[in-house]
Amino acid sequence: MIIGVPKEIKNNENRVGMTPSGVAEVVKQGHRVFIQHTAGINSGFPDEAYQAVGAHILPTIEDIYATAETIVKVKEPIITEYNLIRKGQLLFTYFHFASDRELTLAMLSNKSICLAYETVEEADHTLPLLIPMSEVAGRMSIQEGARFLEKPQGGKGILLGGVPGVKPAKVLILGGGIVGSNAAQMAAGMGADVTITDINLARLRYLSETLPKNVKTLYASELRIRKELPDVDLVVGSVLIPGDKAPHLITKEMLSMMQPGTVLVDVAIDQGGCFETSHPTTHSAPTYIVDGIVHYAVANIPGAVPYTSTLALTNATLPYVIALANKGWKKACKDNPALALGLNIVEGKIVYKAVADVFGLKYEPVSL
Repeated sequence: MIIGVPKEIKNNENRVGMTPSGVAEVVKQGHRVFIQHTAGINSGFPDEAYQAVGAHILPTIEDIYATAETIVKVKEPIITEYNLIRKGQLLFTYFHFASDRELTLAMLSNKSICLAYETVEEADHTLPLLIPMSEVAGRMSIQEGARFLEKPQGGKGILLGGVPGVKPAKVLILGGGIVGSNAAQMAAGMGADVTITDINLARLRYLSETLPKNVKTLYASELRIRKELPDVDLVVGSVLIPGDKAPHLITKEMLSMMQPGTVLVDVAIDQGGCFETSHPTTHSAPTYIVDGIVHYAVANIPGAVPYTSTLALTNATLPYVIALANKGWKKACKDNPALALGLNIVEGKIVYKAVADVFGLKYEPVSL
């Protein structure tokens, strides 16, 4: 198979779809890999590192799309890429279709095969290709939240961990999944007063047993969330419904319950966000203020730490890339039900129900 890895062109997206070590494994299986010139440079991987393991370097993104049967990347294609994608071409990347109607319609129109990292799902409902980036985003949500609590950044001017004689910041984490548990671990390590919420009692029991003792668990009802808001300093939104839009757990009306300078970090923004007042931001302009409340809603948080993120992502995606290359997408998906759930759009048809339902479009089960 001919695999192409383009350079990411989304704002401040510094990750790359494959590391040189990943490419080496694919080449060893007899496949050809084409890397766009400087695609890996911002993650610490120069062209020479790819060439040394047998990859070919192509000068432009147009060359990559024109040459490859399969595209392996990190973020969803943006508008300048739509017309480069060919009918029947396989794209293996994060898509987050439910939050982007234009992208959904474009991929339907070009009749490509869209295999989304975020909906590859094992029988136990774990999301193996979302987990590594959720771990990064969860940890970074606290790092960024602590920064924007600083007064020059628009925050309250509170040190997350406090000091002797001064209470630490209060952190509320909505969602006890991978993002939430990693955020709680990081916030607790910095000495904050942490509360993590979920609606799954078994998950709350697990978190209570495994997280540090300065993390409290709370069943997530609207009334209980409202009771926390008046004296909270940092809220991390990390609720996920695979493939679907995130629910709004904090409405615009609820902002008035918080003190000015409180920081909201919306890690669910890729799936539409779990705060009603959220809209996507970028690393170059990460925050905005609504009713005195600082909103951080960067849609590619792990892109700020590309070396760590690219290594973590390739560790997870590589076995799937090799299976797709060795078997072709149909047989690979037939042999692996978890991978089959990654199929969102196939040659002009929406084959993932949650995406079809969000936009009121026709859902057609895929036949493998």
